[in-house]
Amino acid sequence: MPELTLDNPSTVAAPFGDRFAHVARADLPGGGALLMLSGQVGVDDTGAVVSPGDAGAQATRIFEIVAGLLAAHGAALTDVMHIRTFMTSLDDLPAYGAVRRRHFPVNPPASTTVEVSRLFLPGAVLEVEVTAIARL
Repeated sequence: MPELTLDNPSTVAAPFGDRFAHVARADLPGGGALLMLSGQVGVDDTGAVVSPGDAGAQATRIFEIVAGLLAAHGAALTDVMHIRTFMTSLDDLPAYGAVRRRHFPVNPPASTTVEVSRLFLPGAVLEVEVTAIARL
């Protein structure tokens, strides 16, 4: 049975109100680990939304946060298996897609994208969840 660890790496700002873990890690038999990241929004280190309403700027910040969370567990964006994106408007898909293509120029991961009526922080237009594998 894989061992489960819930973690909030000190290299990334703590989640809002410490109500959840940024990373759920299941160590796999034979080495490596499955990493499931909580949904991330484009916020600065104080928790303020960066560039309210700007999908491109928020996506850039989200992938910076995701990369930091993965690095804390020995993984990188190249280890991402699946991305789930929640958007307040699919009209922002071109801006978001441009940022994603910079991070995943070849062999992009499996993906789900849905439009939602709103996110929990005013001004946030994207939330991204990631599943990755740490190859130890």
